[in-house]
Amino acid sequence: MKKDTSRRLFLKKASLGSAALTAAPMIFASGYKQKLLLNRIYEPLSFSVNDQINLGLIGTGIQGIFDTKAALMVDGVKLVAACDLYTGRLDRAKELWGDDIFVTRDYRELLNRNDIDAVIVATPDHWHKKIVVDALKAGKHVYCEKPMVQKWEEGQEIISAQKSTGKLCQIGSQGMSSLGNEKAKQLYEEGAIGDIVMLDFYNDRYSAEGAWQYPIPPDANKDTVDFDTFLGSAPKVPYEPKRFFRWRNYRDYGTGVAGDLFVHAFSTLNYVINSHGPNRAQATGGLRYWNDGRDVPDVSITLYDYPKTDTHAAFNAAFRINFIAGSGGGGGFKLVGTEGEMEVGQESITLKRSKLGMVPGGYSMISFTEATQKKISAEYAAQNLEPRASSLSTGETTWEAPRDYKGGHYDHFYNFFQAIRENGKIVEDPTFGLRAAGAALLANESYYKKQPINWNPSTMKLV
Repeated sequence: MKKDTSRRLFLKKASLGSAALTAAPMIFASGYKQKLLLNRIYEPLSFSVNDQINLGLIGTGIQGIFDTKAALMVDGVKLVAACDLYTGRLDRAKELWGDDIFVTRDYRELLNRNDIDAVIVATPDHWHKKIVVDALKAGKHVYCEKPMVQKWEEGQEIISAQKSTGKLCQIGSQGMSSLGNEKAKQLYEEGAIGDIVMLDFYNDRYSAEGAWQYPIPPDANKDTVDFDTFLGSAPKVPYEPKRFFRWRNYRDYGTGVAGDLFVHAFSTLNYVINSHGPNRAQATGGLRYWNDGRDVPDVSITLYDYPKTDTHAAFNAAFRINFIAGSGGGGGFKLVGTEGEMEVGQESITLKRSKLGMVPGGYSMISFTEATQKKISAEYAAQNLEPRASSLSTGETTWEAPRDYKGGHYDHFYNFFQAIRENGKIVEDPTFGLRAAGAALLANESYYKKQPINWNPSTMKLV
């Protein structure tokens, strides 16, 4: 549906006023403020042992454990194997999921097992491409943590491997399948905010853990950590536990704040407005506080340009990260349009619409005589620039997920496993994943080169 048609339908509903609120809960009377519930209906699932999806975990660190816990909430899924380069995490896997699971420090042993249908890849970023391609070629469906790749050039190999093998590959920006994203997309397509003019995203943190200073276990040593394998294609360096347990802090293994946090925002943004992404980025920032040996910034600001397409106007996006935010931390994702704004979260969304003032007030009229002011007011009144309908469509509505909502992380895995069972469609395939990762990684390219970077969002290549 074209944007102008959607907008007219939204305004037509809005002009019905409060009497229509029950039938069409997204509409407002003048100045209306309300809260409504989002809803998700899951198909009842029941599977025999022979019908279950057997899952393998590659990378049993923080995110790997959170991913697996979410995955196992879905009926008919069983973890049968786990892989990690630190033996303590293999012990943790057995502690969490039973002594009968197979554990290994070599992911290839896991891929060689015939009893595994799908794998989660939750390794450091520089291993994503290699393991995902190997897993797809081994006949496994893949759930790959974001960002899909460490370098945008690696993305096409994953896309090709997925297409040639026919196996599914879901990229793990877990909020993608959430109720909040779903509602935001519906509202945007109905014209609720008019034409988009800006995206404002920020993530503030105020803790060592939030800044990736993760604890290093006391038993970490050259025997318990396979450091040489961890390095992979990265430059060879002597054993250093900080590089292994705090790998996000190093360009050799991670992607900085852009790959960890920007990519979530790009996934949501591109999904909601049905976009391929930006065509230009300019970044700044620096290492302002966490001088612990890292070589990535802890404060980052990047401005992006989105070109006009069939689904959105040309607009600008501002991405900001601060790992030493004295306010205590917080975050936000706000779509701002010509007629309203949406604050989007995984479990809630708030839509605000205001009346655009078109008639001059006392500020600009003060320099005219009383007689001239009356004439100017009469001229504006005759033009009817602020019709009653513009007031009827203003107000604020917040949609919230119910208390028993299983969460966006569950929904993303539910989508993945249902697509495996039914040969269905996943929400975030490798092409979508590369567009999200590629846009995020432009921030790094710009920051280190100290110049604006141009990008073709259709071909997913630098210009």
